[in-house]
Amino acid sequence: MINRTVGSFVAEDFRTAAIFNRYGIDFCCKGGRTIEEVCEKKSVNREELIGELERLLTQQAENNIDFRHWPLDLLADYIEKTHHRYVEEKIPVLLQFLNKLSRVHGDRHPELIEINELFIGCAAELSQHLKKEELVLFPFIRKMVSSTISGQPLETPHFGTVQNPVAMMMHEHDGEGERFRKIAELSNNYTPPADGCNTYKVTYAMLKEFEDDLHKHIHLENNILFPSAIVLERKFE
Repeated sequence: MINRTVGSFVAEDFRTAAIFNRYGIDFCCKGGRTIEEVCEKKSVNREELIGELERLLTQQAENNIDFRHWPLDLLADYIEKTHHRYVEEKIPVLLQFLNKLSRVHGDRHPELIEINELFIGCAAELSQHLKKEELVLFPFIRKMVSSTISGQPLETPHFGTVQNPVAMMMHEHDGEGERFRKIAELSNNYTPPADGCNTYKVTYAMLKEFEDDLHKHIHLENNILFPSAIVLERKFE
C-alpha cells in the first residue's frame, strides 16, 4: 500500500480525498506521488494514514437493514451518529473545495459560483437543523421510549406536541431537497466538464454522495422515525 499513489486511492474511492486533504496532501496536481513519499515529505505518520484509508475502504454500505422495526431511541442514535456526523464531517471539506473551484474556475464556469452559494446556504441551514433535532426533538423521542419502558408519566414538552417540531423538520427537509435539485441541475447531474481537474471531479462526486446520504437521512426521519414518534406520543393521551 505504501507504494500506491495518492491519485490511485482517490480514483478508486473519492471519499479518500477528504483524508488526504486533512493531512495537507495534494491529491490533485501531485497525485502521482506514493504514500511513502508524501508521508516523508509531510512528516505524516504512515501507519496512521494507512489505517484511516483501510478503515474507509472496508466500510460496508447499509444493505437490507429494516429500520422499521428498530426501537425509536436506537434509530435516533443511529441517525445522529451516522448521518449527522457525516454532514458535520463533509461540510467543511466541500466548502473548501467549492470555494477553491469558484475562485479558480468561476470565470469559465459561472455555474460554480451559484453552486458554491447554494452549498454555503445549505451548510448554514443544515447545521442549525441538526442542532434542533439533537437538542429538542431526539431527546423527547428518547424520553417517550424511556417512559414507555418504565411506565412513568411523560412530561408535556414546551413545544406542545411532537407533531410541531416534526412539521418544522419536514418543512426544512423540503427546502434542502429543493436546494440540491438546483445544485444537481447546475452541475449537469454532477458531471464535471471535459477540462475539469481532479479537484473538480472529486468535488462533484462528493456533492453527489452528500445528496445521496441526505436522501437516506431524510427517508429515515420522514418515513420511519417521525411517523412512529407521532404514533408513540398518542399512547400517552
